[in-house]
Amino acid sequence: MSAAPSVWKQPAQVWAVAFACVVAFMGIGLVDPILPAIAESLKATPVETELLFTSYLVVTGLAMLVTSWISSRIGAKATLLVGLGLIVVFALFCALSGSVDAVIGFRAGWGLGNALFISTALATIVGAASGGSSAAIVLYEAALGLGIAVGPLLGGILGEASWRGPFFGVVALMAIAFVAVAVLLRGPSPARTPIPFSAPFRALGRPALAILAGTALFYNIGFFTLLAFSPFPLGFGAMGIGLTFFGWGVALAITSVWVAPLLLRRMRLTSVLLLALPLLAVVLLVAAFVVDSPAGLVACIIAGGLVLGVINTALTEAVMEATDLPRSVASSAYSAVRFLGGAVAPPLAAFLWHAATAGTPYIMATVSVVIAAGFVLFGRRALAHIDAAHPTAADEGAAVLVGDAA
Repeated sequence: MSAAPSVWKQPAQVWAVAFACVVAFMGIGLVDPILPAIAESLKATPVETELLFTSYLVVTGLAMLVTSWISSRIGAKATLLVGLGLIVVFALFCALSGSVDAVIGFRAGWGLGNALFISTALATIVGAASGGSSAAIVLYEAALGLGIAVGPLLGGILGEASWRGPFFGVVALMAIAFVAVAVLLRGPSPARTPIPFSAPFRALGRPALAILAGTALFYNIGFFTLLAFSPFPLGFGAMGIGLTFFGWGVALAITSVWVAPLLLRRMRLTSVLLLALPLLAVVLLVAAFVVDSPAGLVACIIAGGLVLGVINTALTEAVMEATDLPRSVASSAYSAVRFLGGAVAPPLAAFLWHAATAGTPYIMATVSVVIAAGFVLFGRRALAHIDAAHPTAADEGAAVLVGDAA
């Protein structure tokens, strides 16, 4: 019997896109350590500052609905390069901005580039990677985890000098990613079949994909409450916040690359989600009660990262197996809803903080994650084919026994 291909033995073009993914995902957490500094330097309220996430995520989510339509016409490589180019331009504009309103607006343009890149990158990696879709998804989630881990650390290091530093850092790294994709993503382009503009909207009419999108909508409220709101109650400087979320990102990367695949080999995909989502709800609820203790909140943030890695990988794999639609269509439709959920969380969390207490946003996030688990629990019948397409170790053992008996 030949050994299964290694996740890490991939063509150069896959590594080029994966590297660009790392840098793109760094952009999500990069501003985390500098949120208090931006609020102070630009005389912005916490709610205004949190809109840096909202403008980015709203535009990313809405643009996701048209990325498959665009990429099916101009090709994956051109779409990736346009997305990377837009991120370089708007990150530079952010760095040169003189008001919080300008940064909010330019983060929206950054979100457009992010949408074009991320949805196309996942489909590109899945299509080009050796080892099948599961190996590709692990590689994609590894890039996500590494990017989310390094982003806050880099933001903290550069943010110690100036809040503008992290934005200049993104410009340099994204320019490198642009060159890497341009040079390494080679080979004949596959024949393009234009995808109708309405395809992602109609995709959400598929019960399985609709359930997963609803799950992701409420799950991401919990995700981005932990990521985008926590820097304020922590009370640390840029470096302290950066180190905290570096630990969070490392925890997320470890579980997404090693723990999640292990669980998915032993349990039903829906069972993994129904285990991990309630665990995340418990972590968020604990955070609500220890929010005044920096050490307690740091522990909750790290623990949250461990659970988030499992959920991210399980949800991504579920979406790839949910329908027979082109992966780019399924990814675009699902991601649009997912990012819109994330867009709601940061300003809502800041508003609840000032209207009530610092623990209230985490209670809101807890309720949201419980609702996400409810989508999986009550939609399990519509997701049965995903479990069937994703055999557990017990299923594989039974299949071997049946084969031996035949």
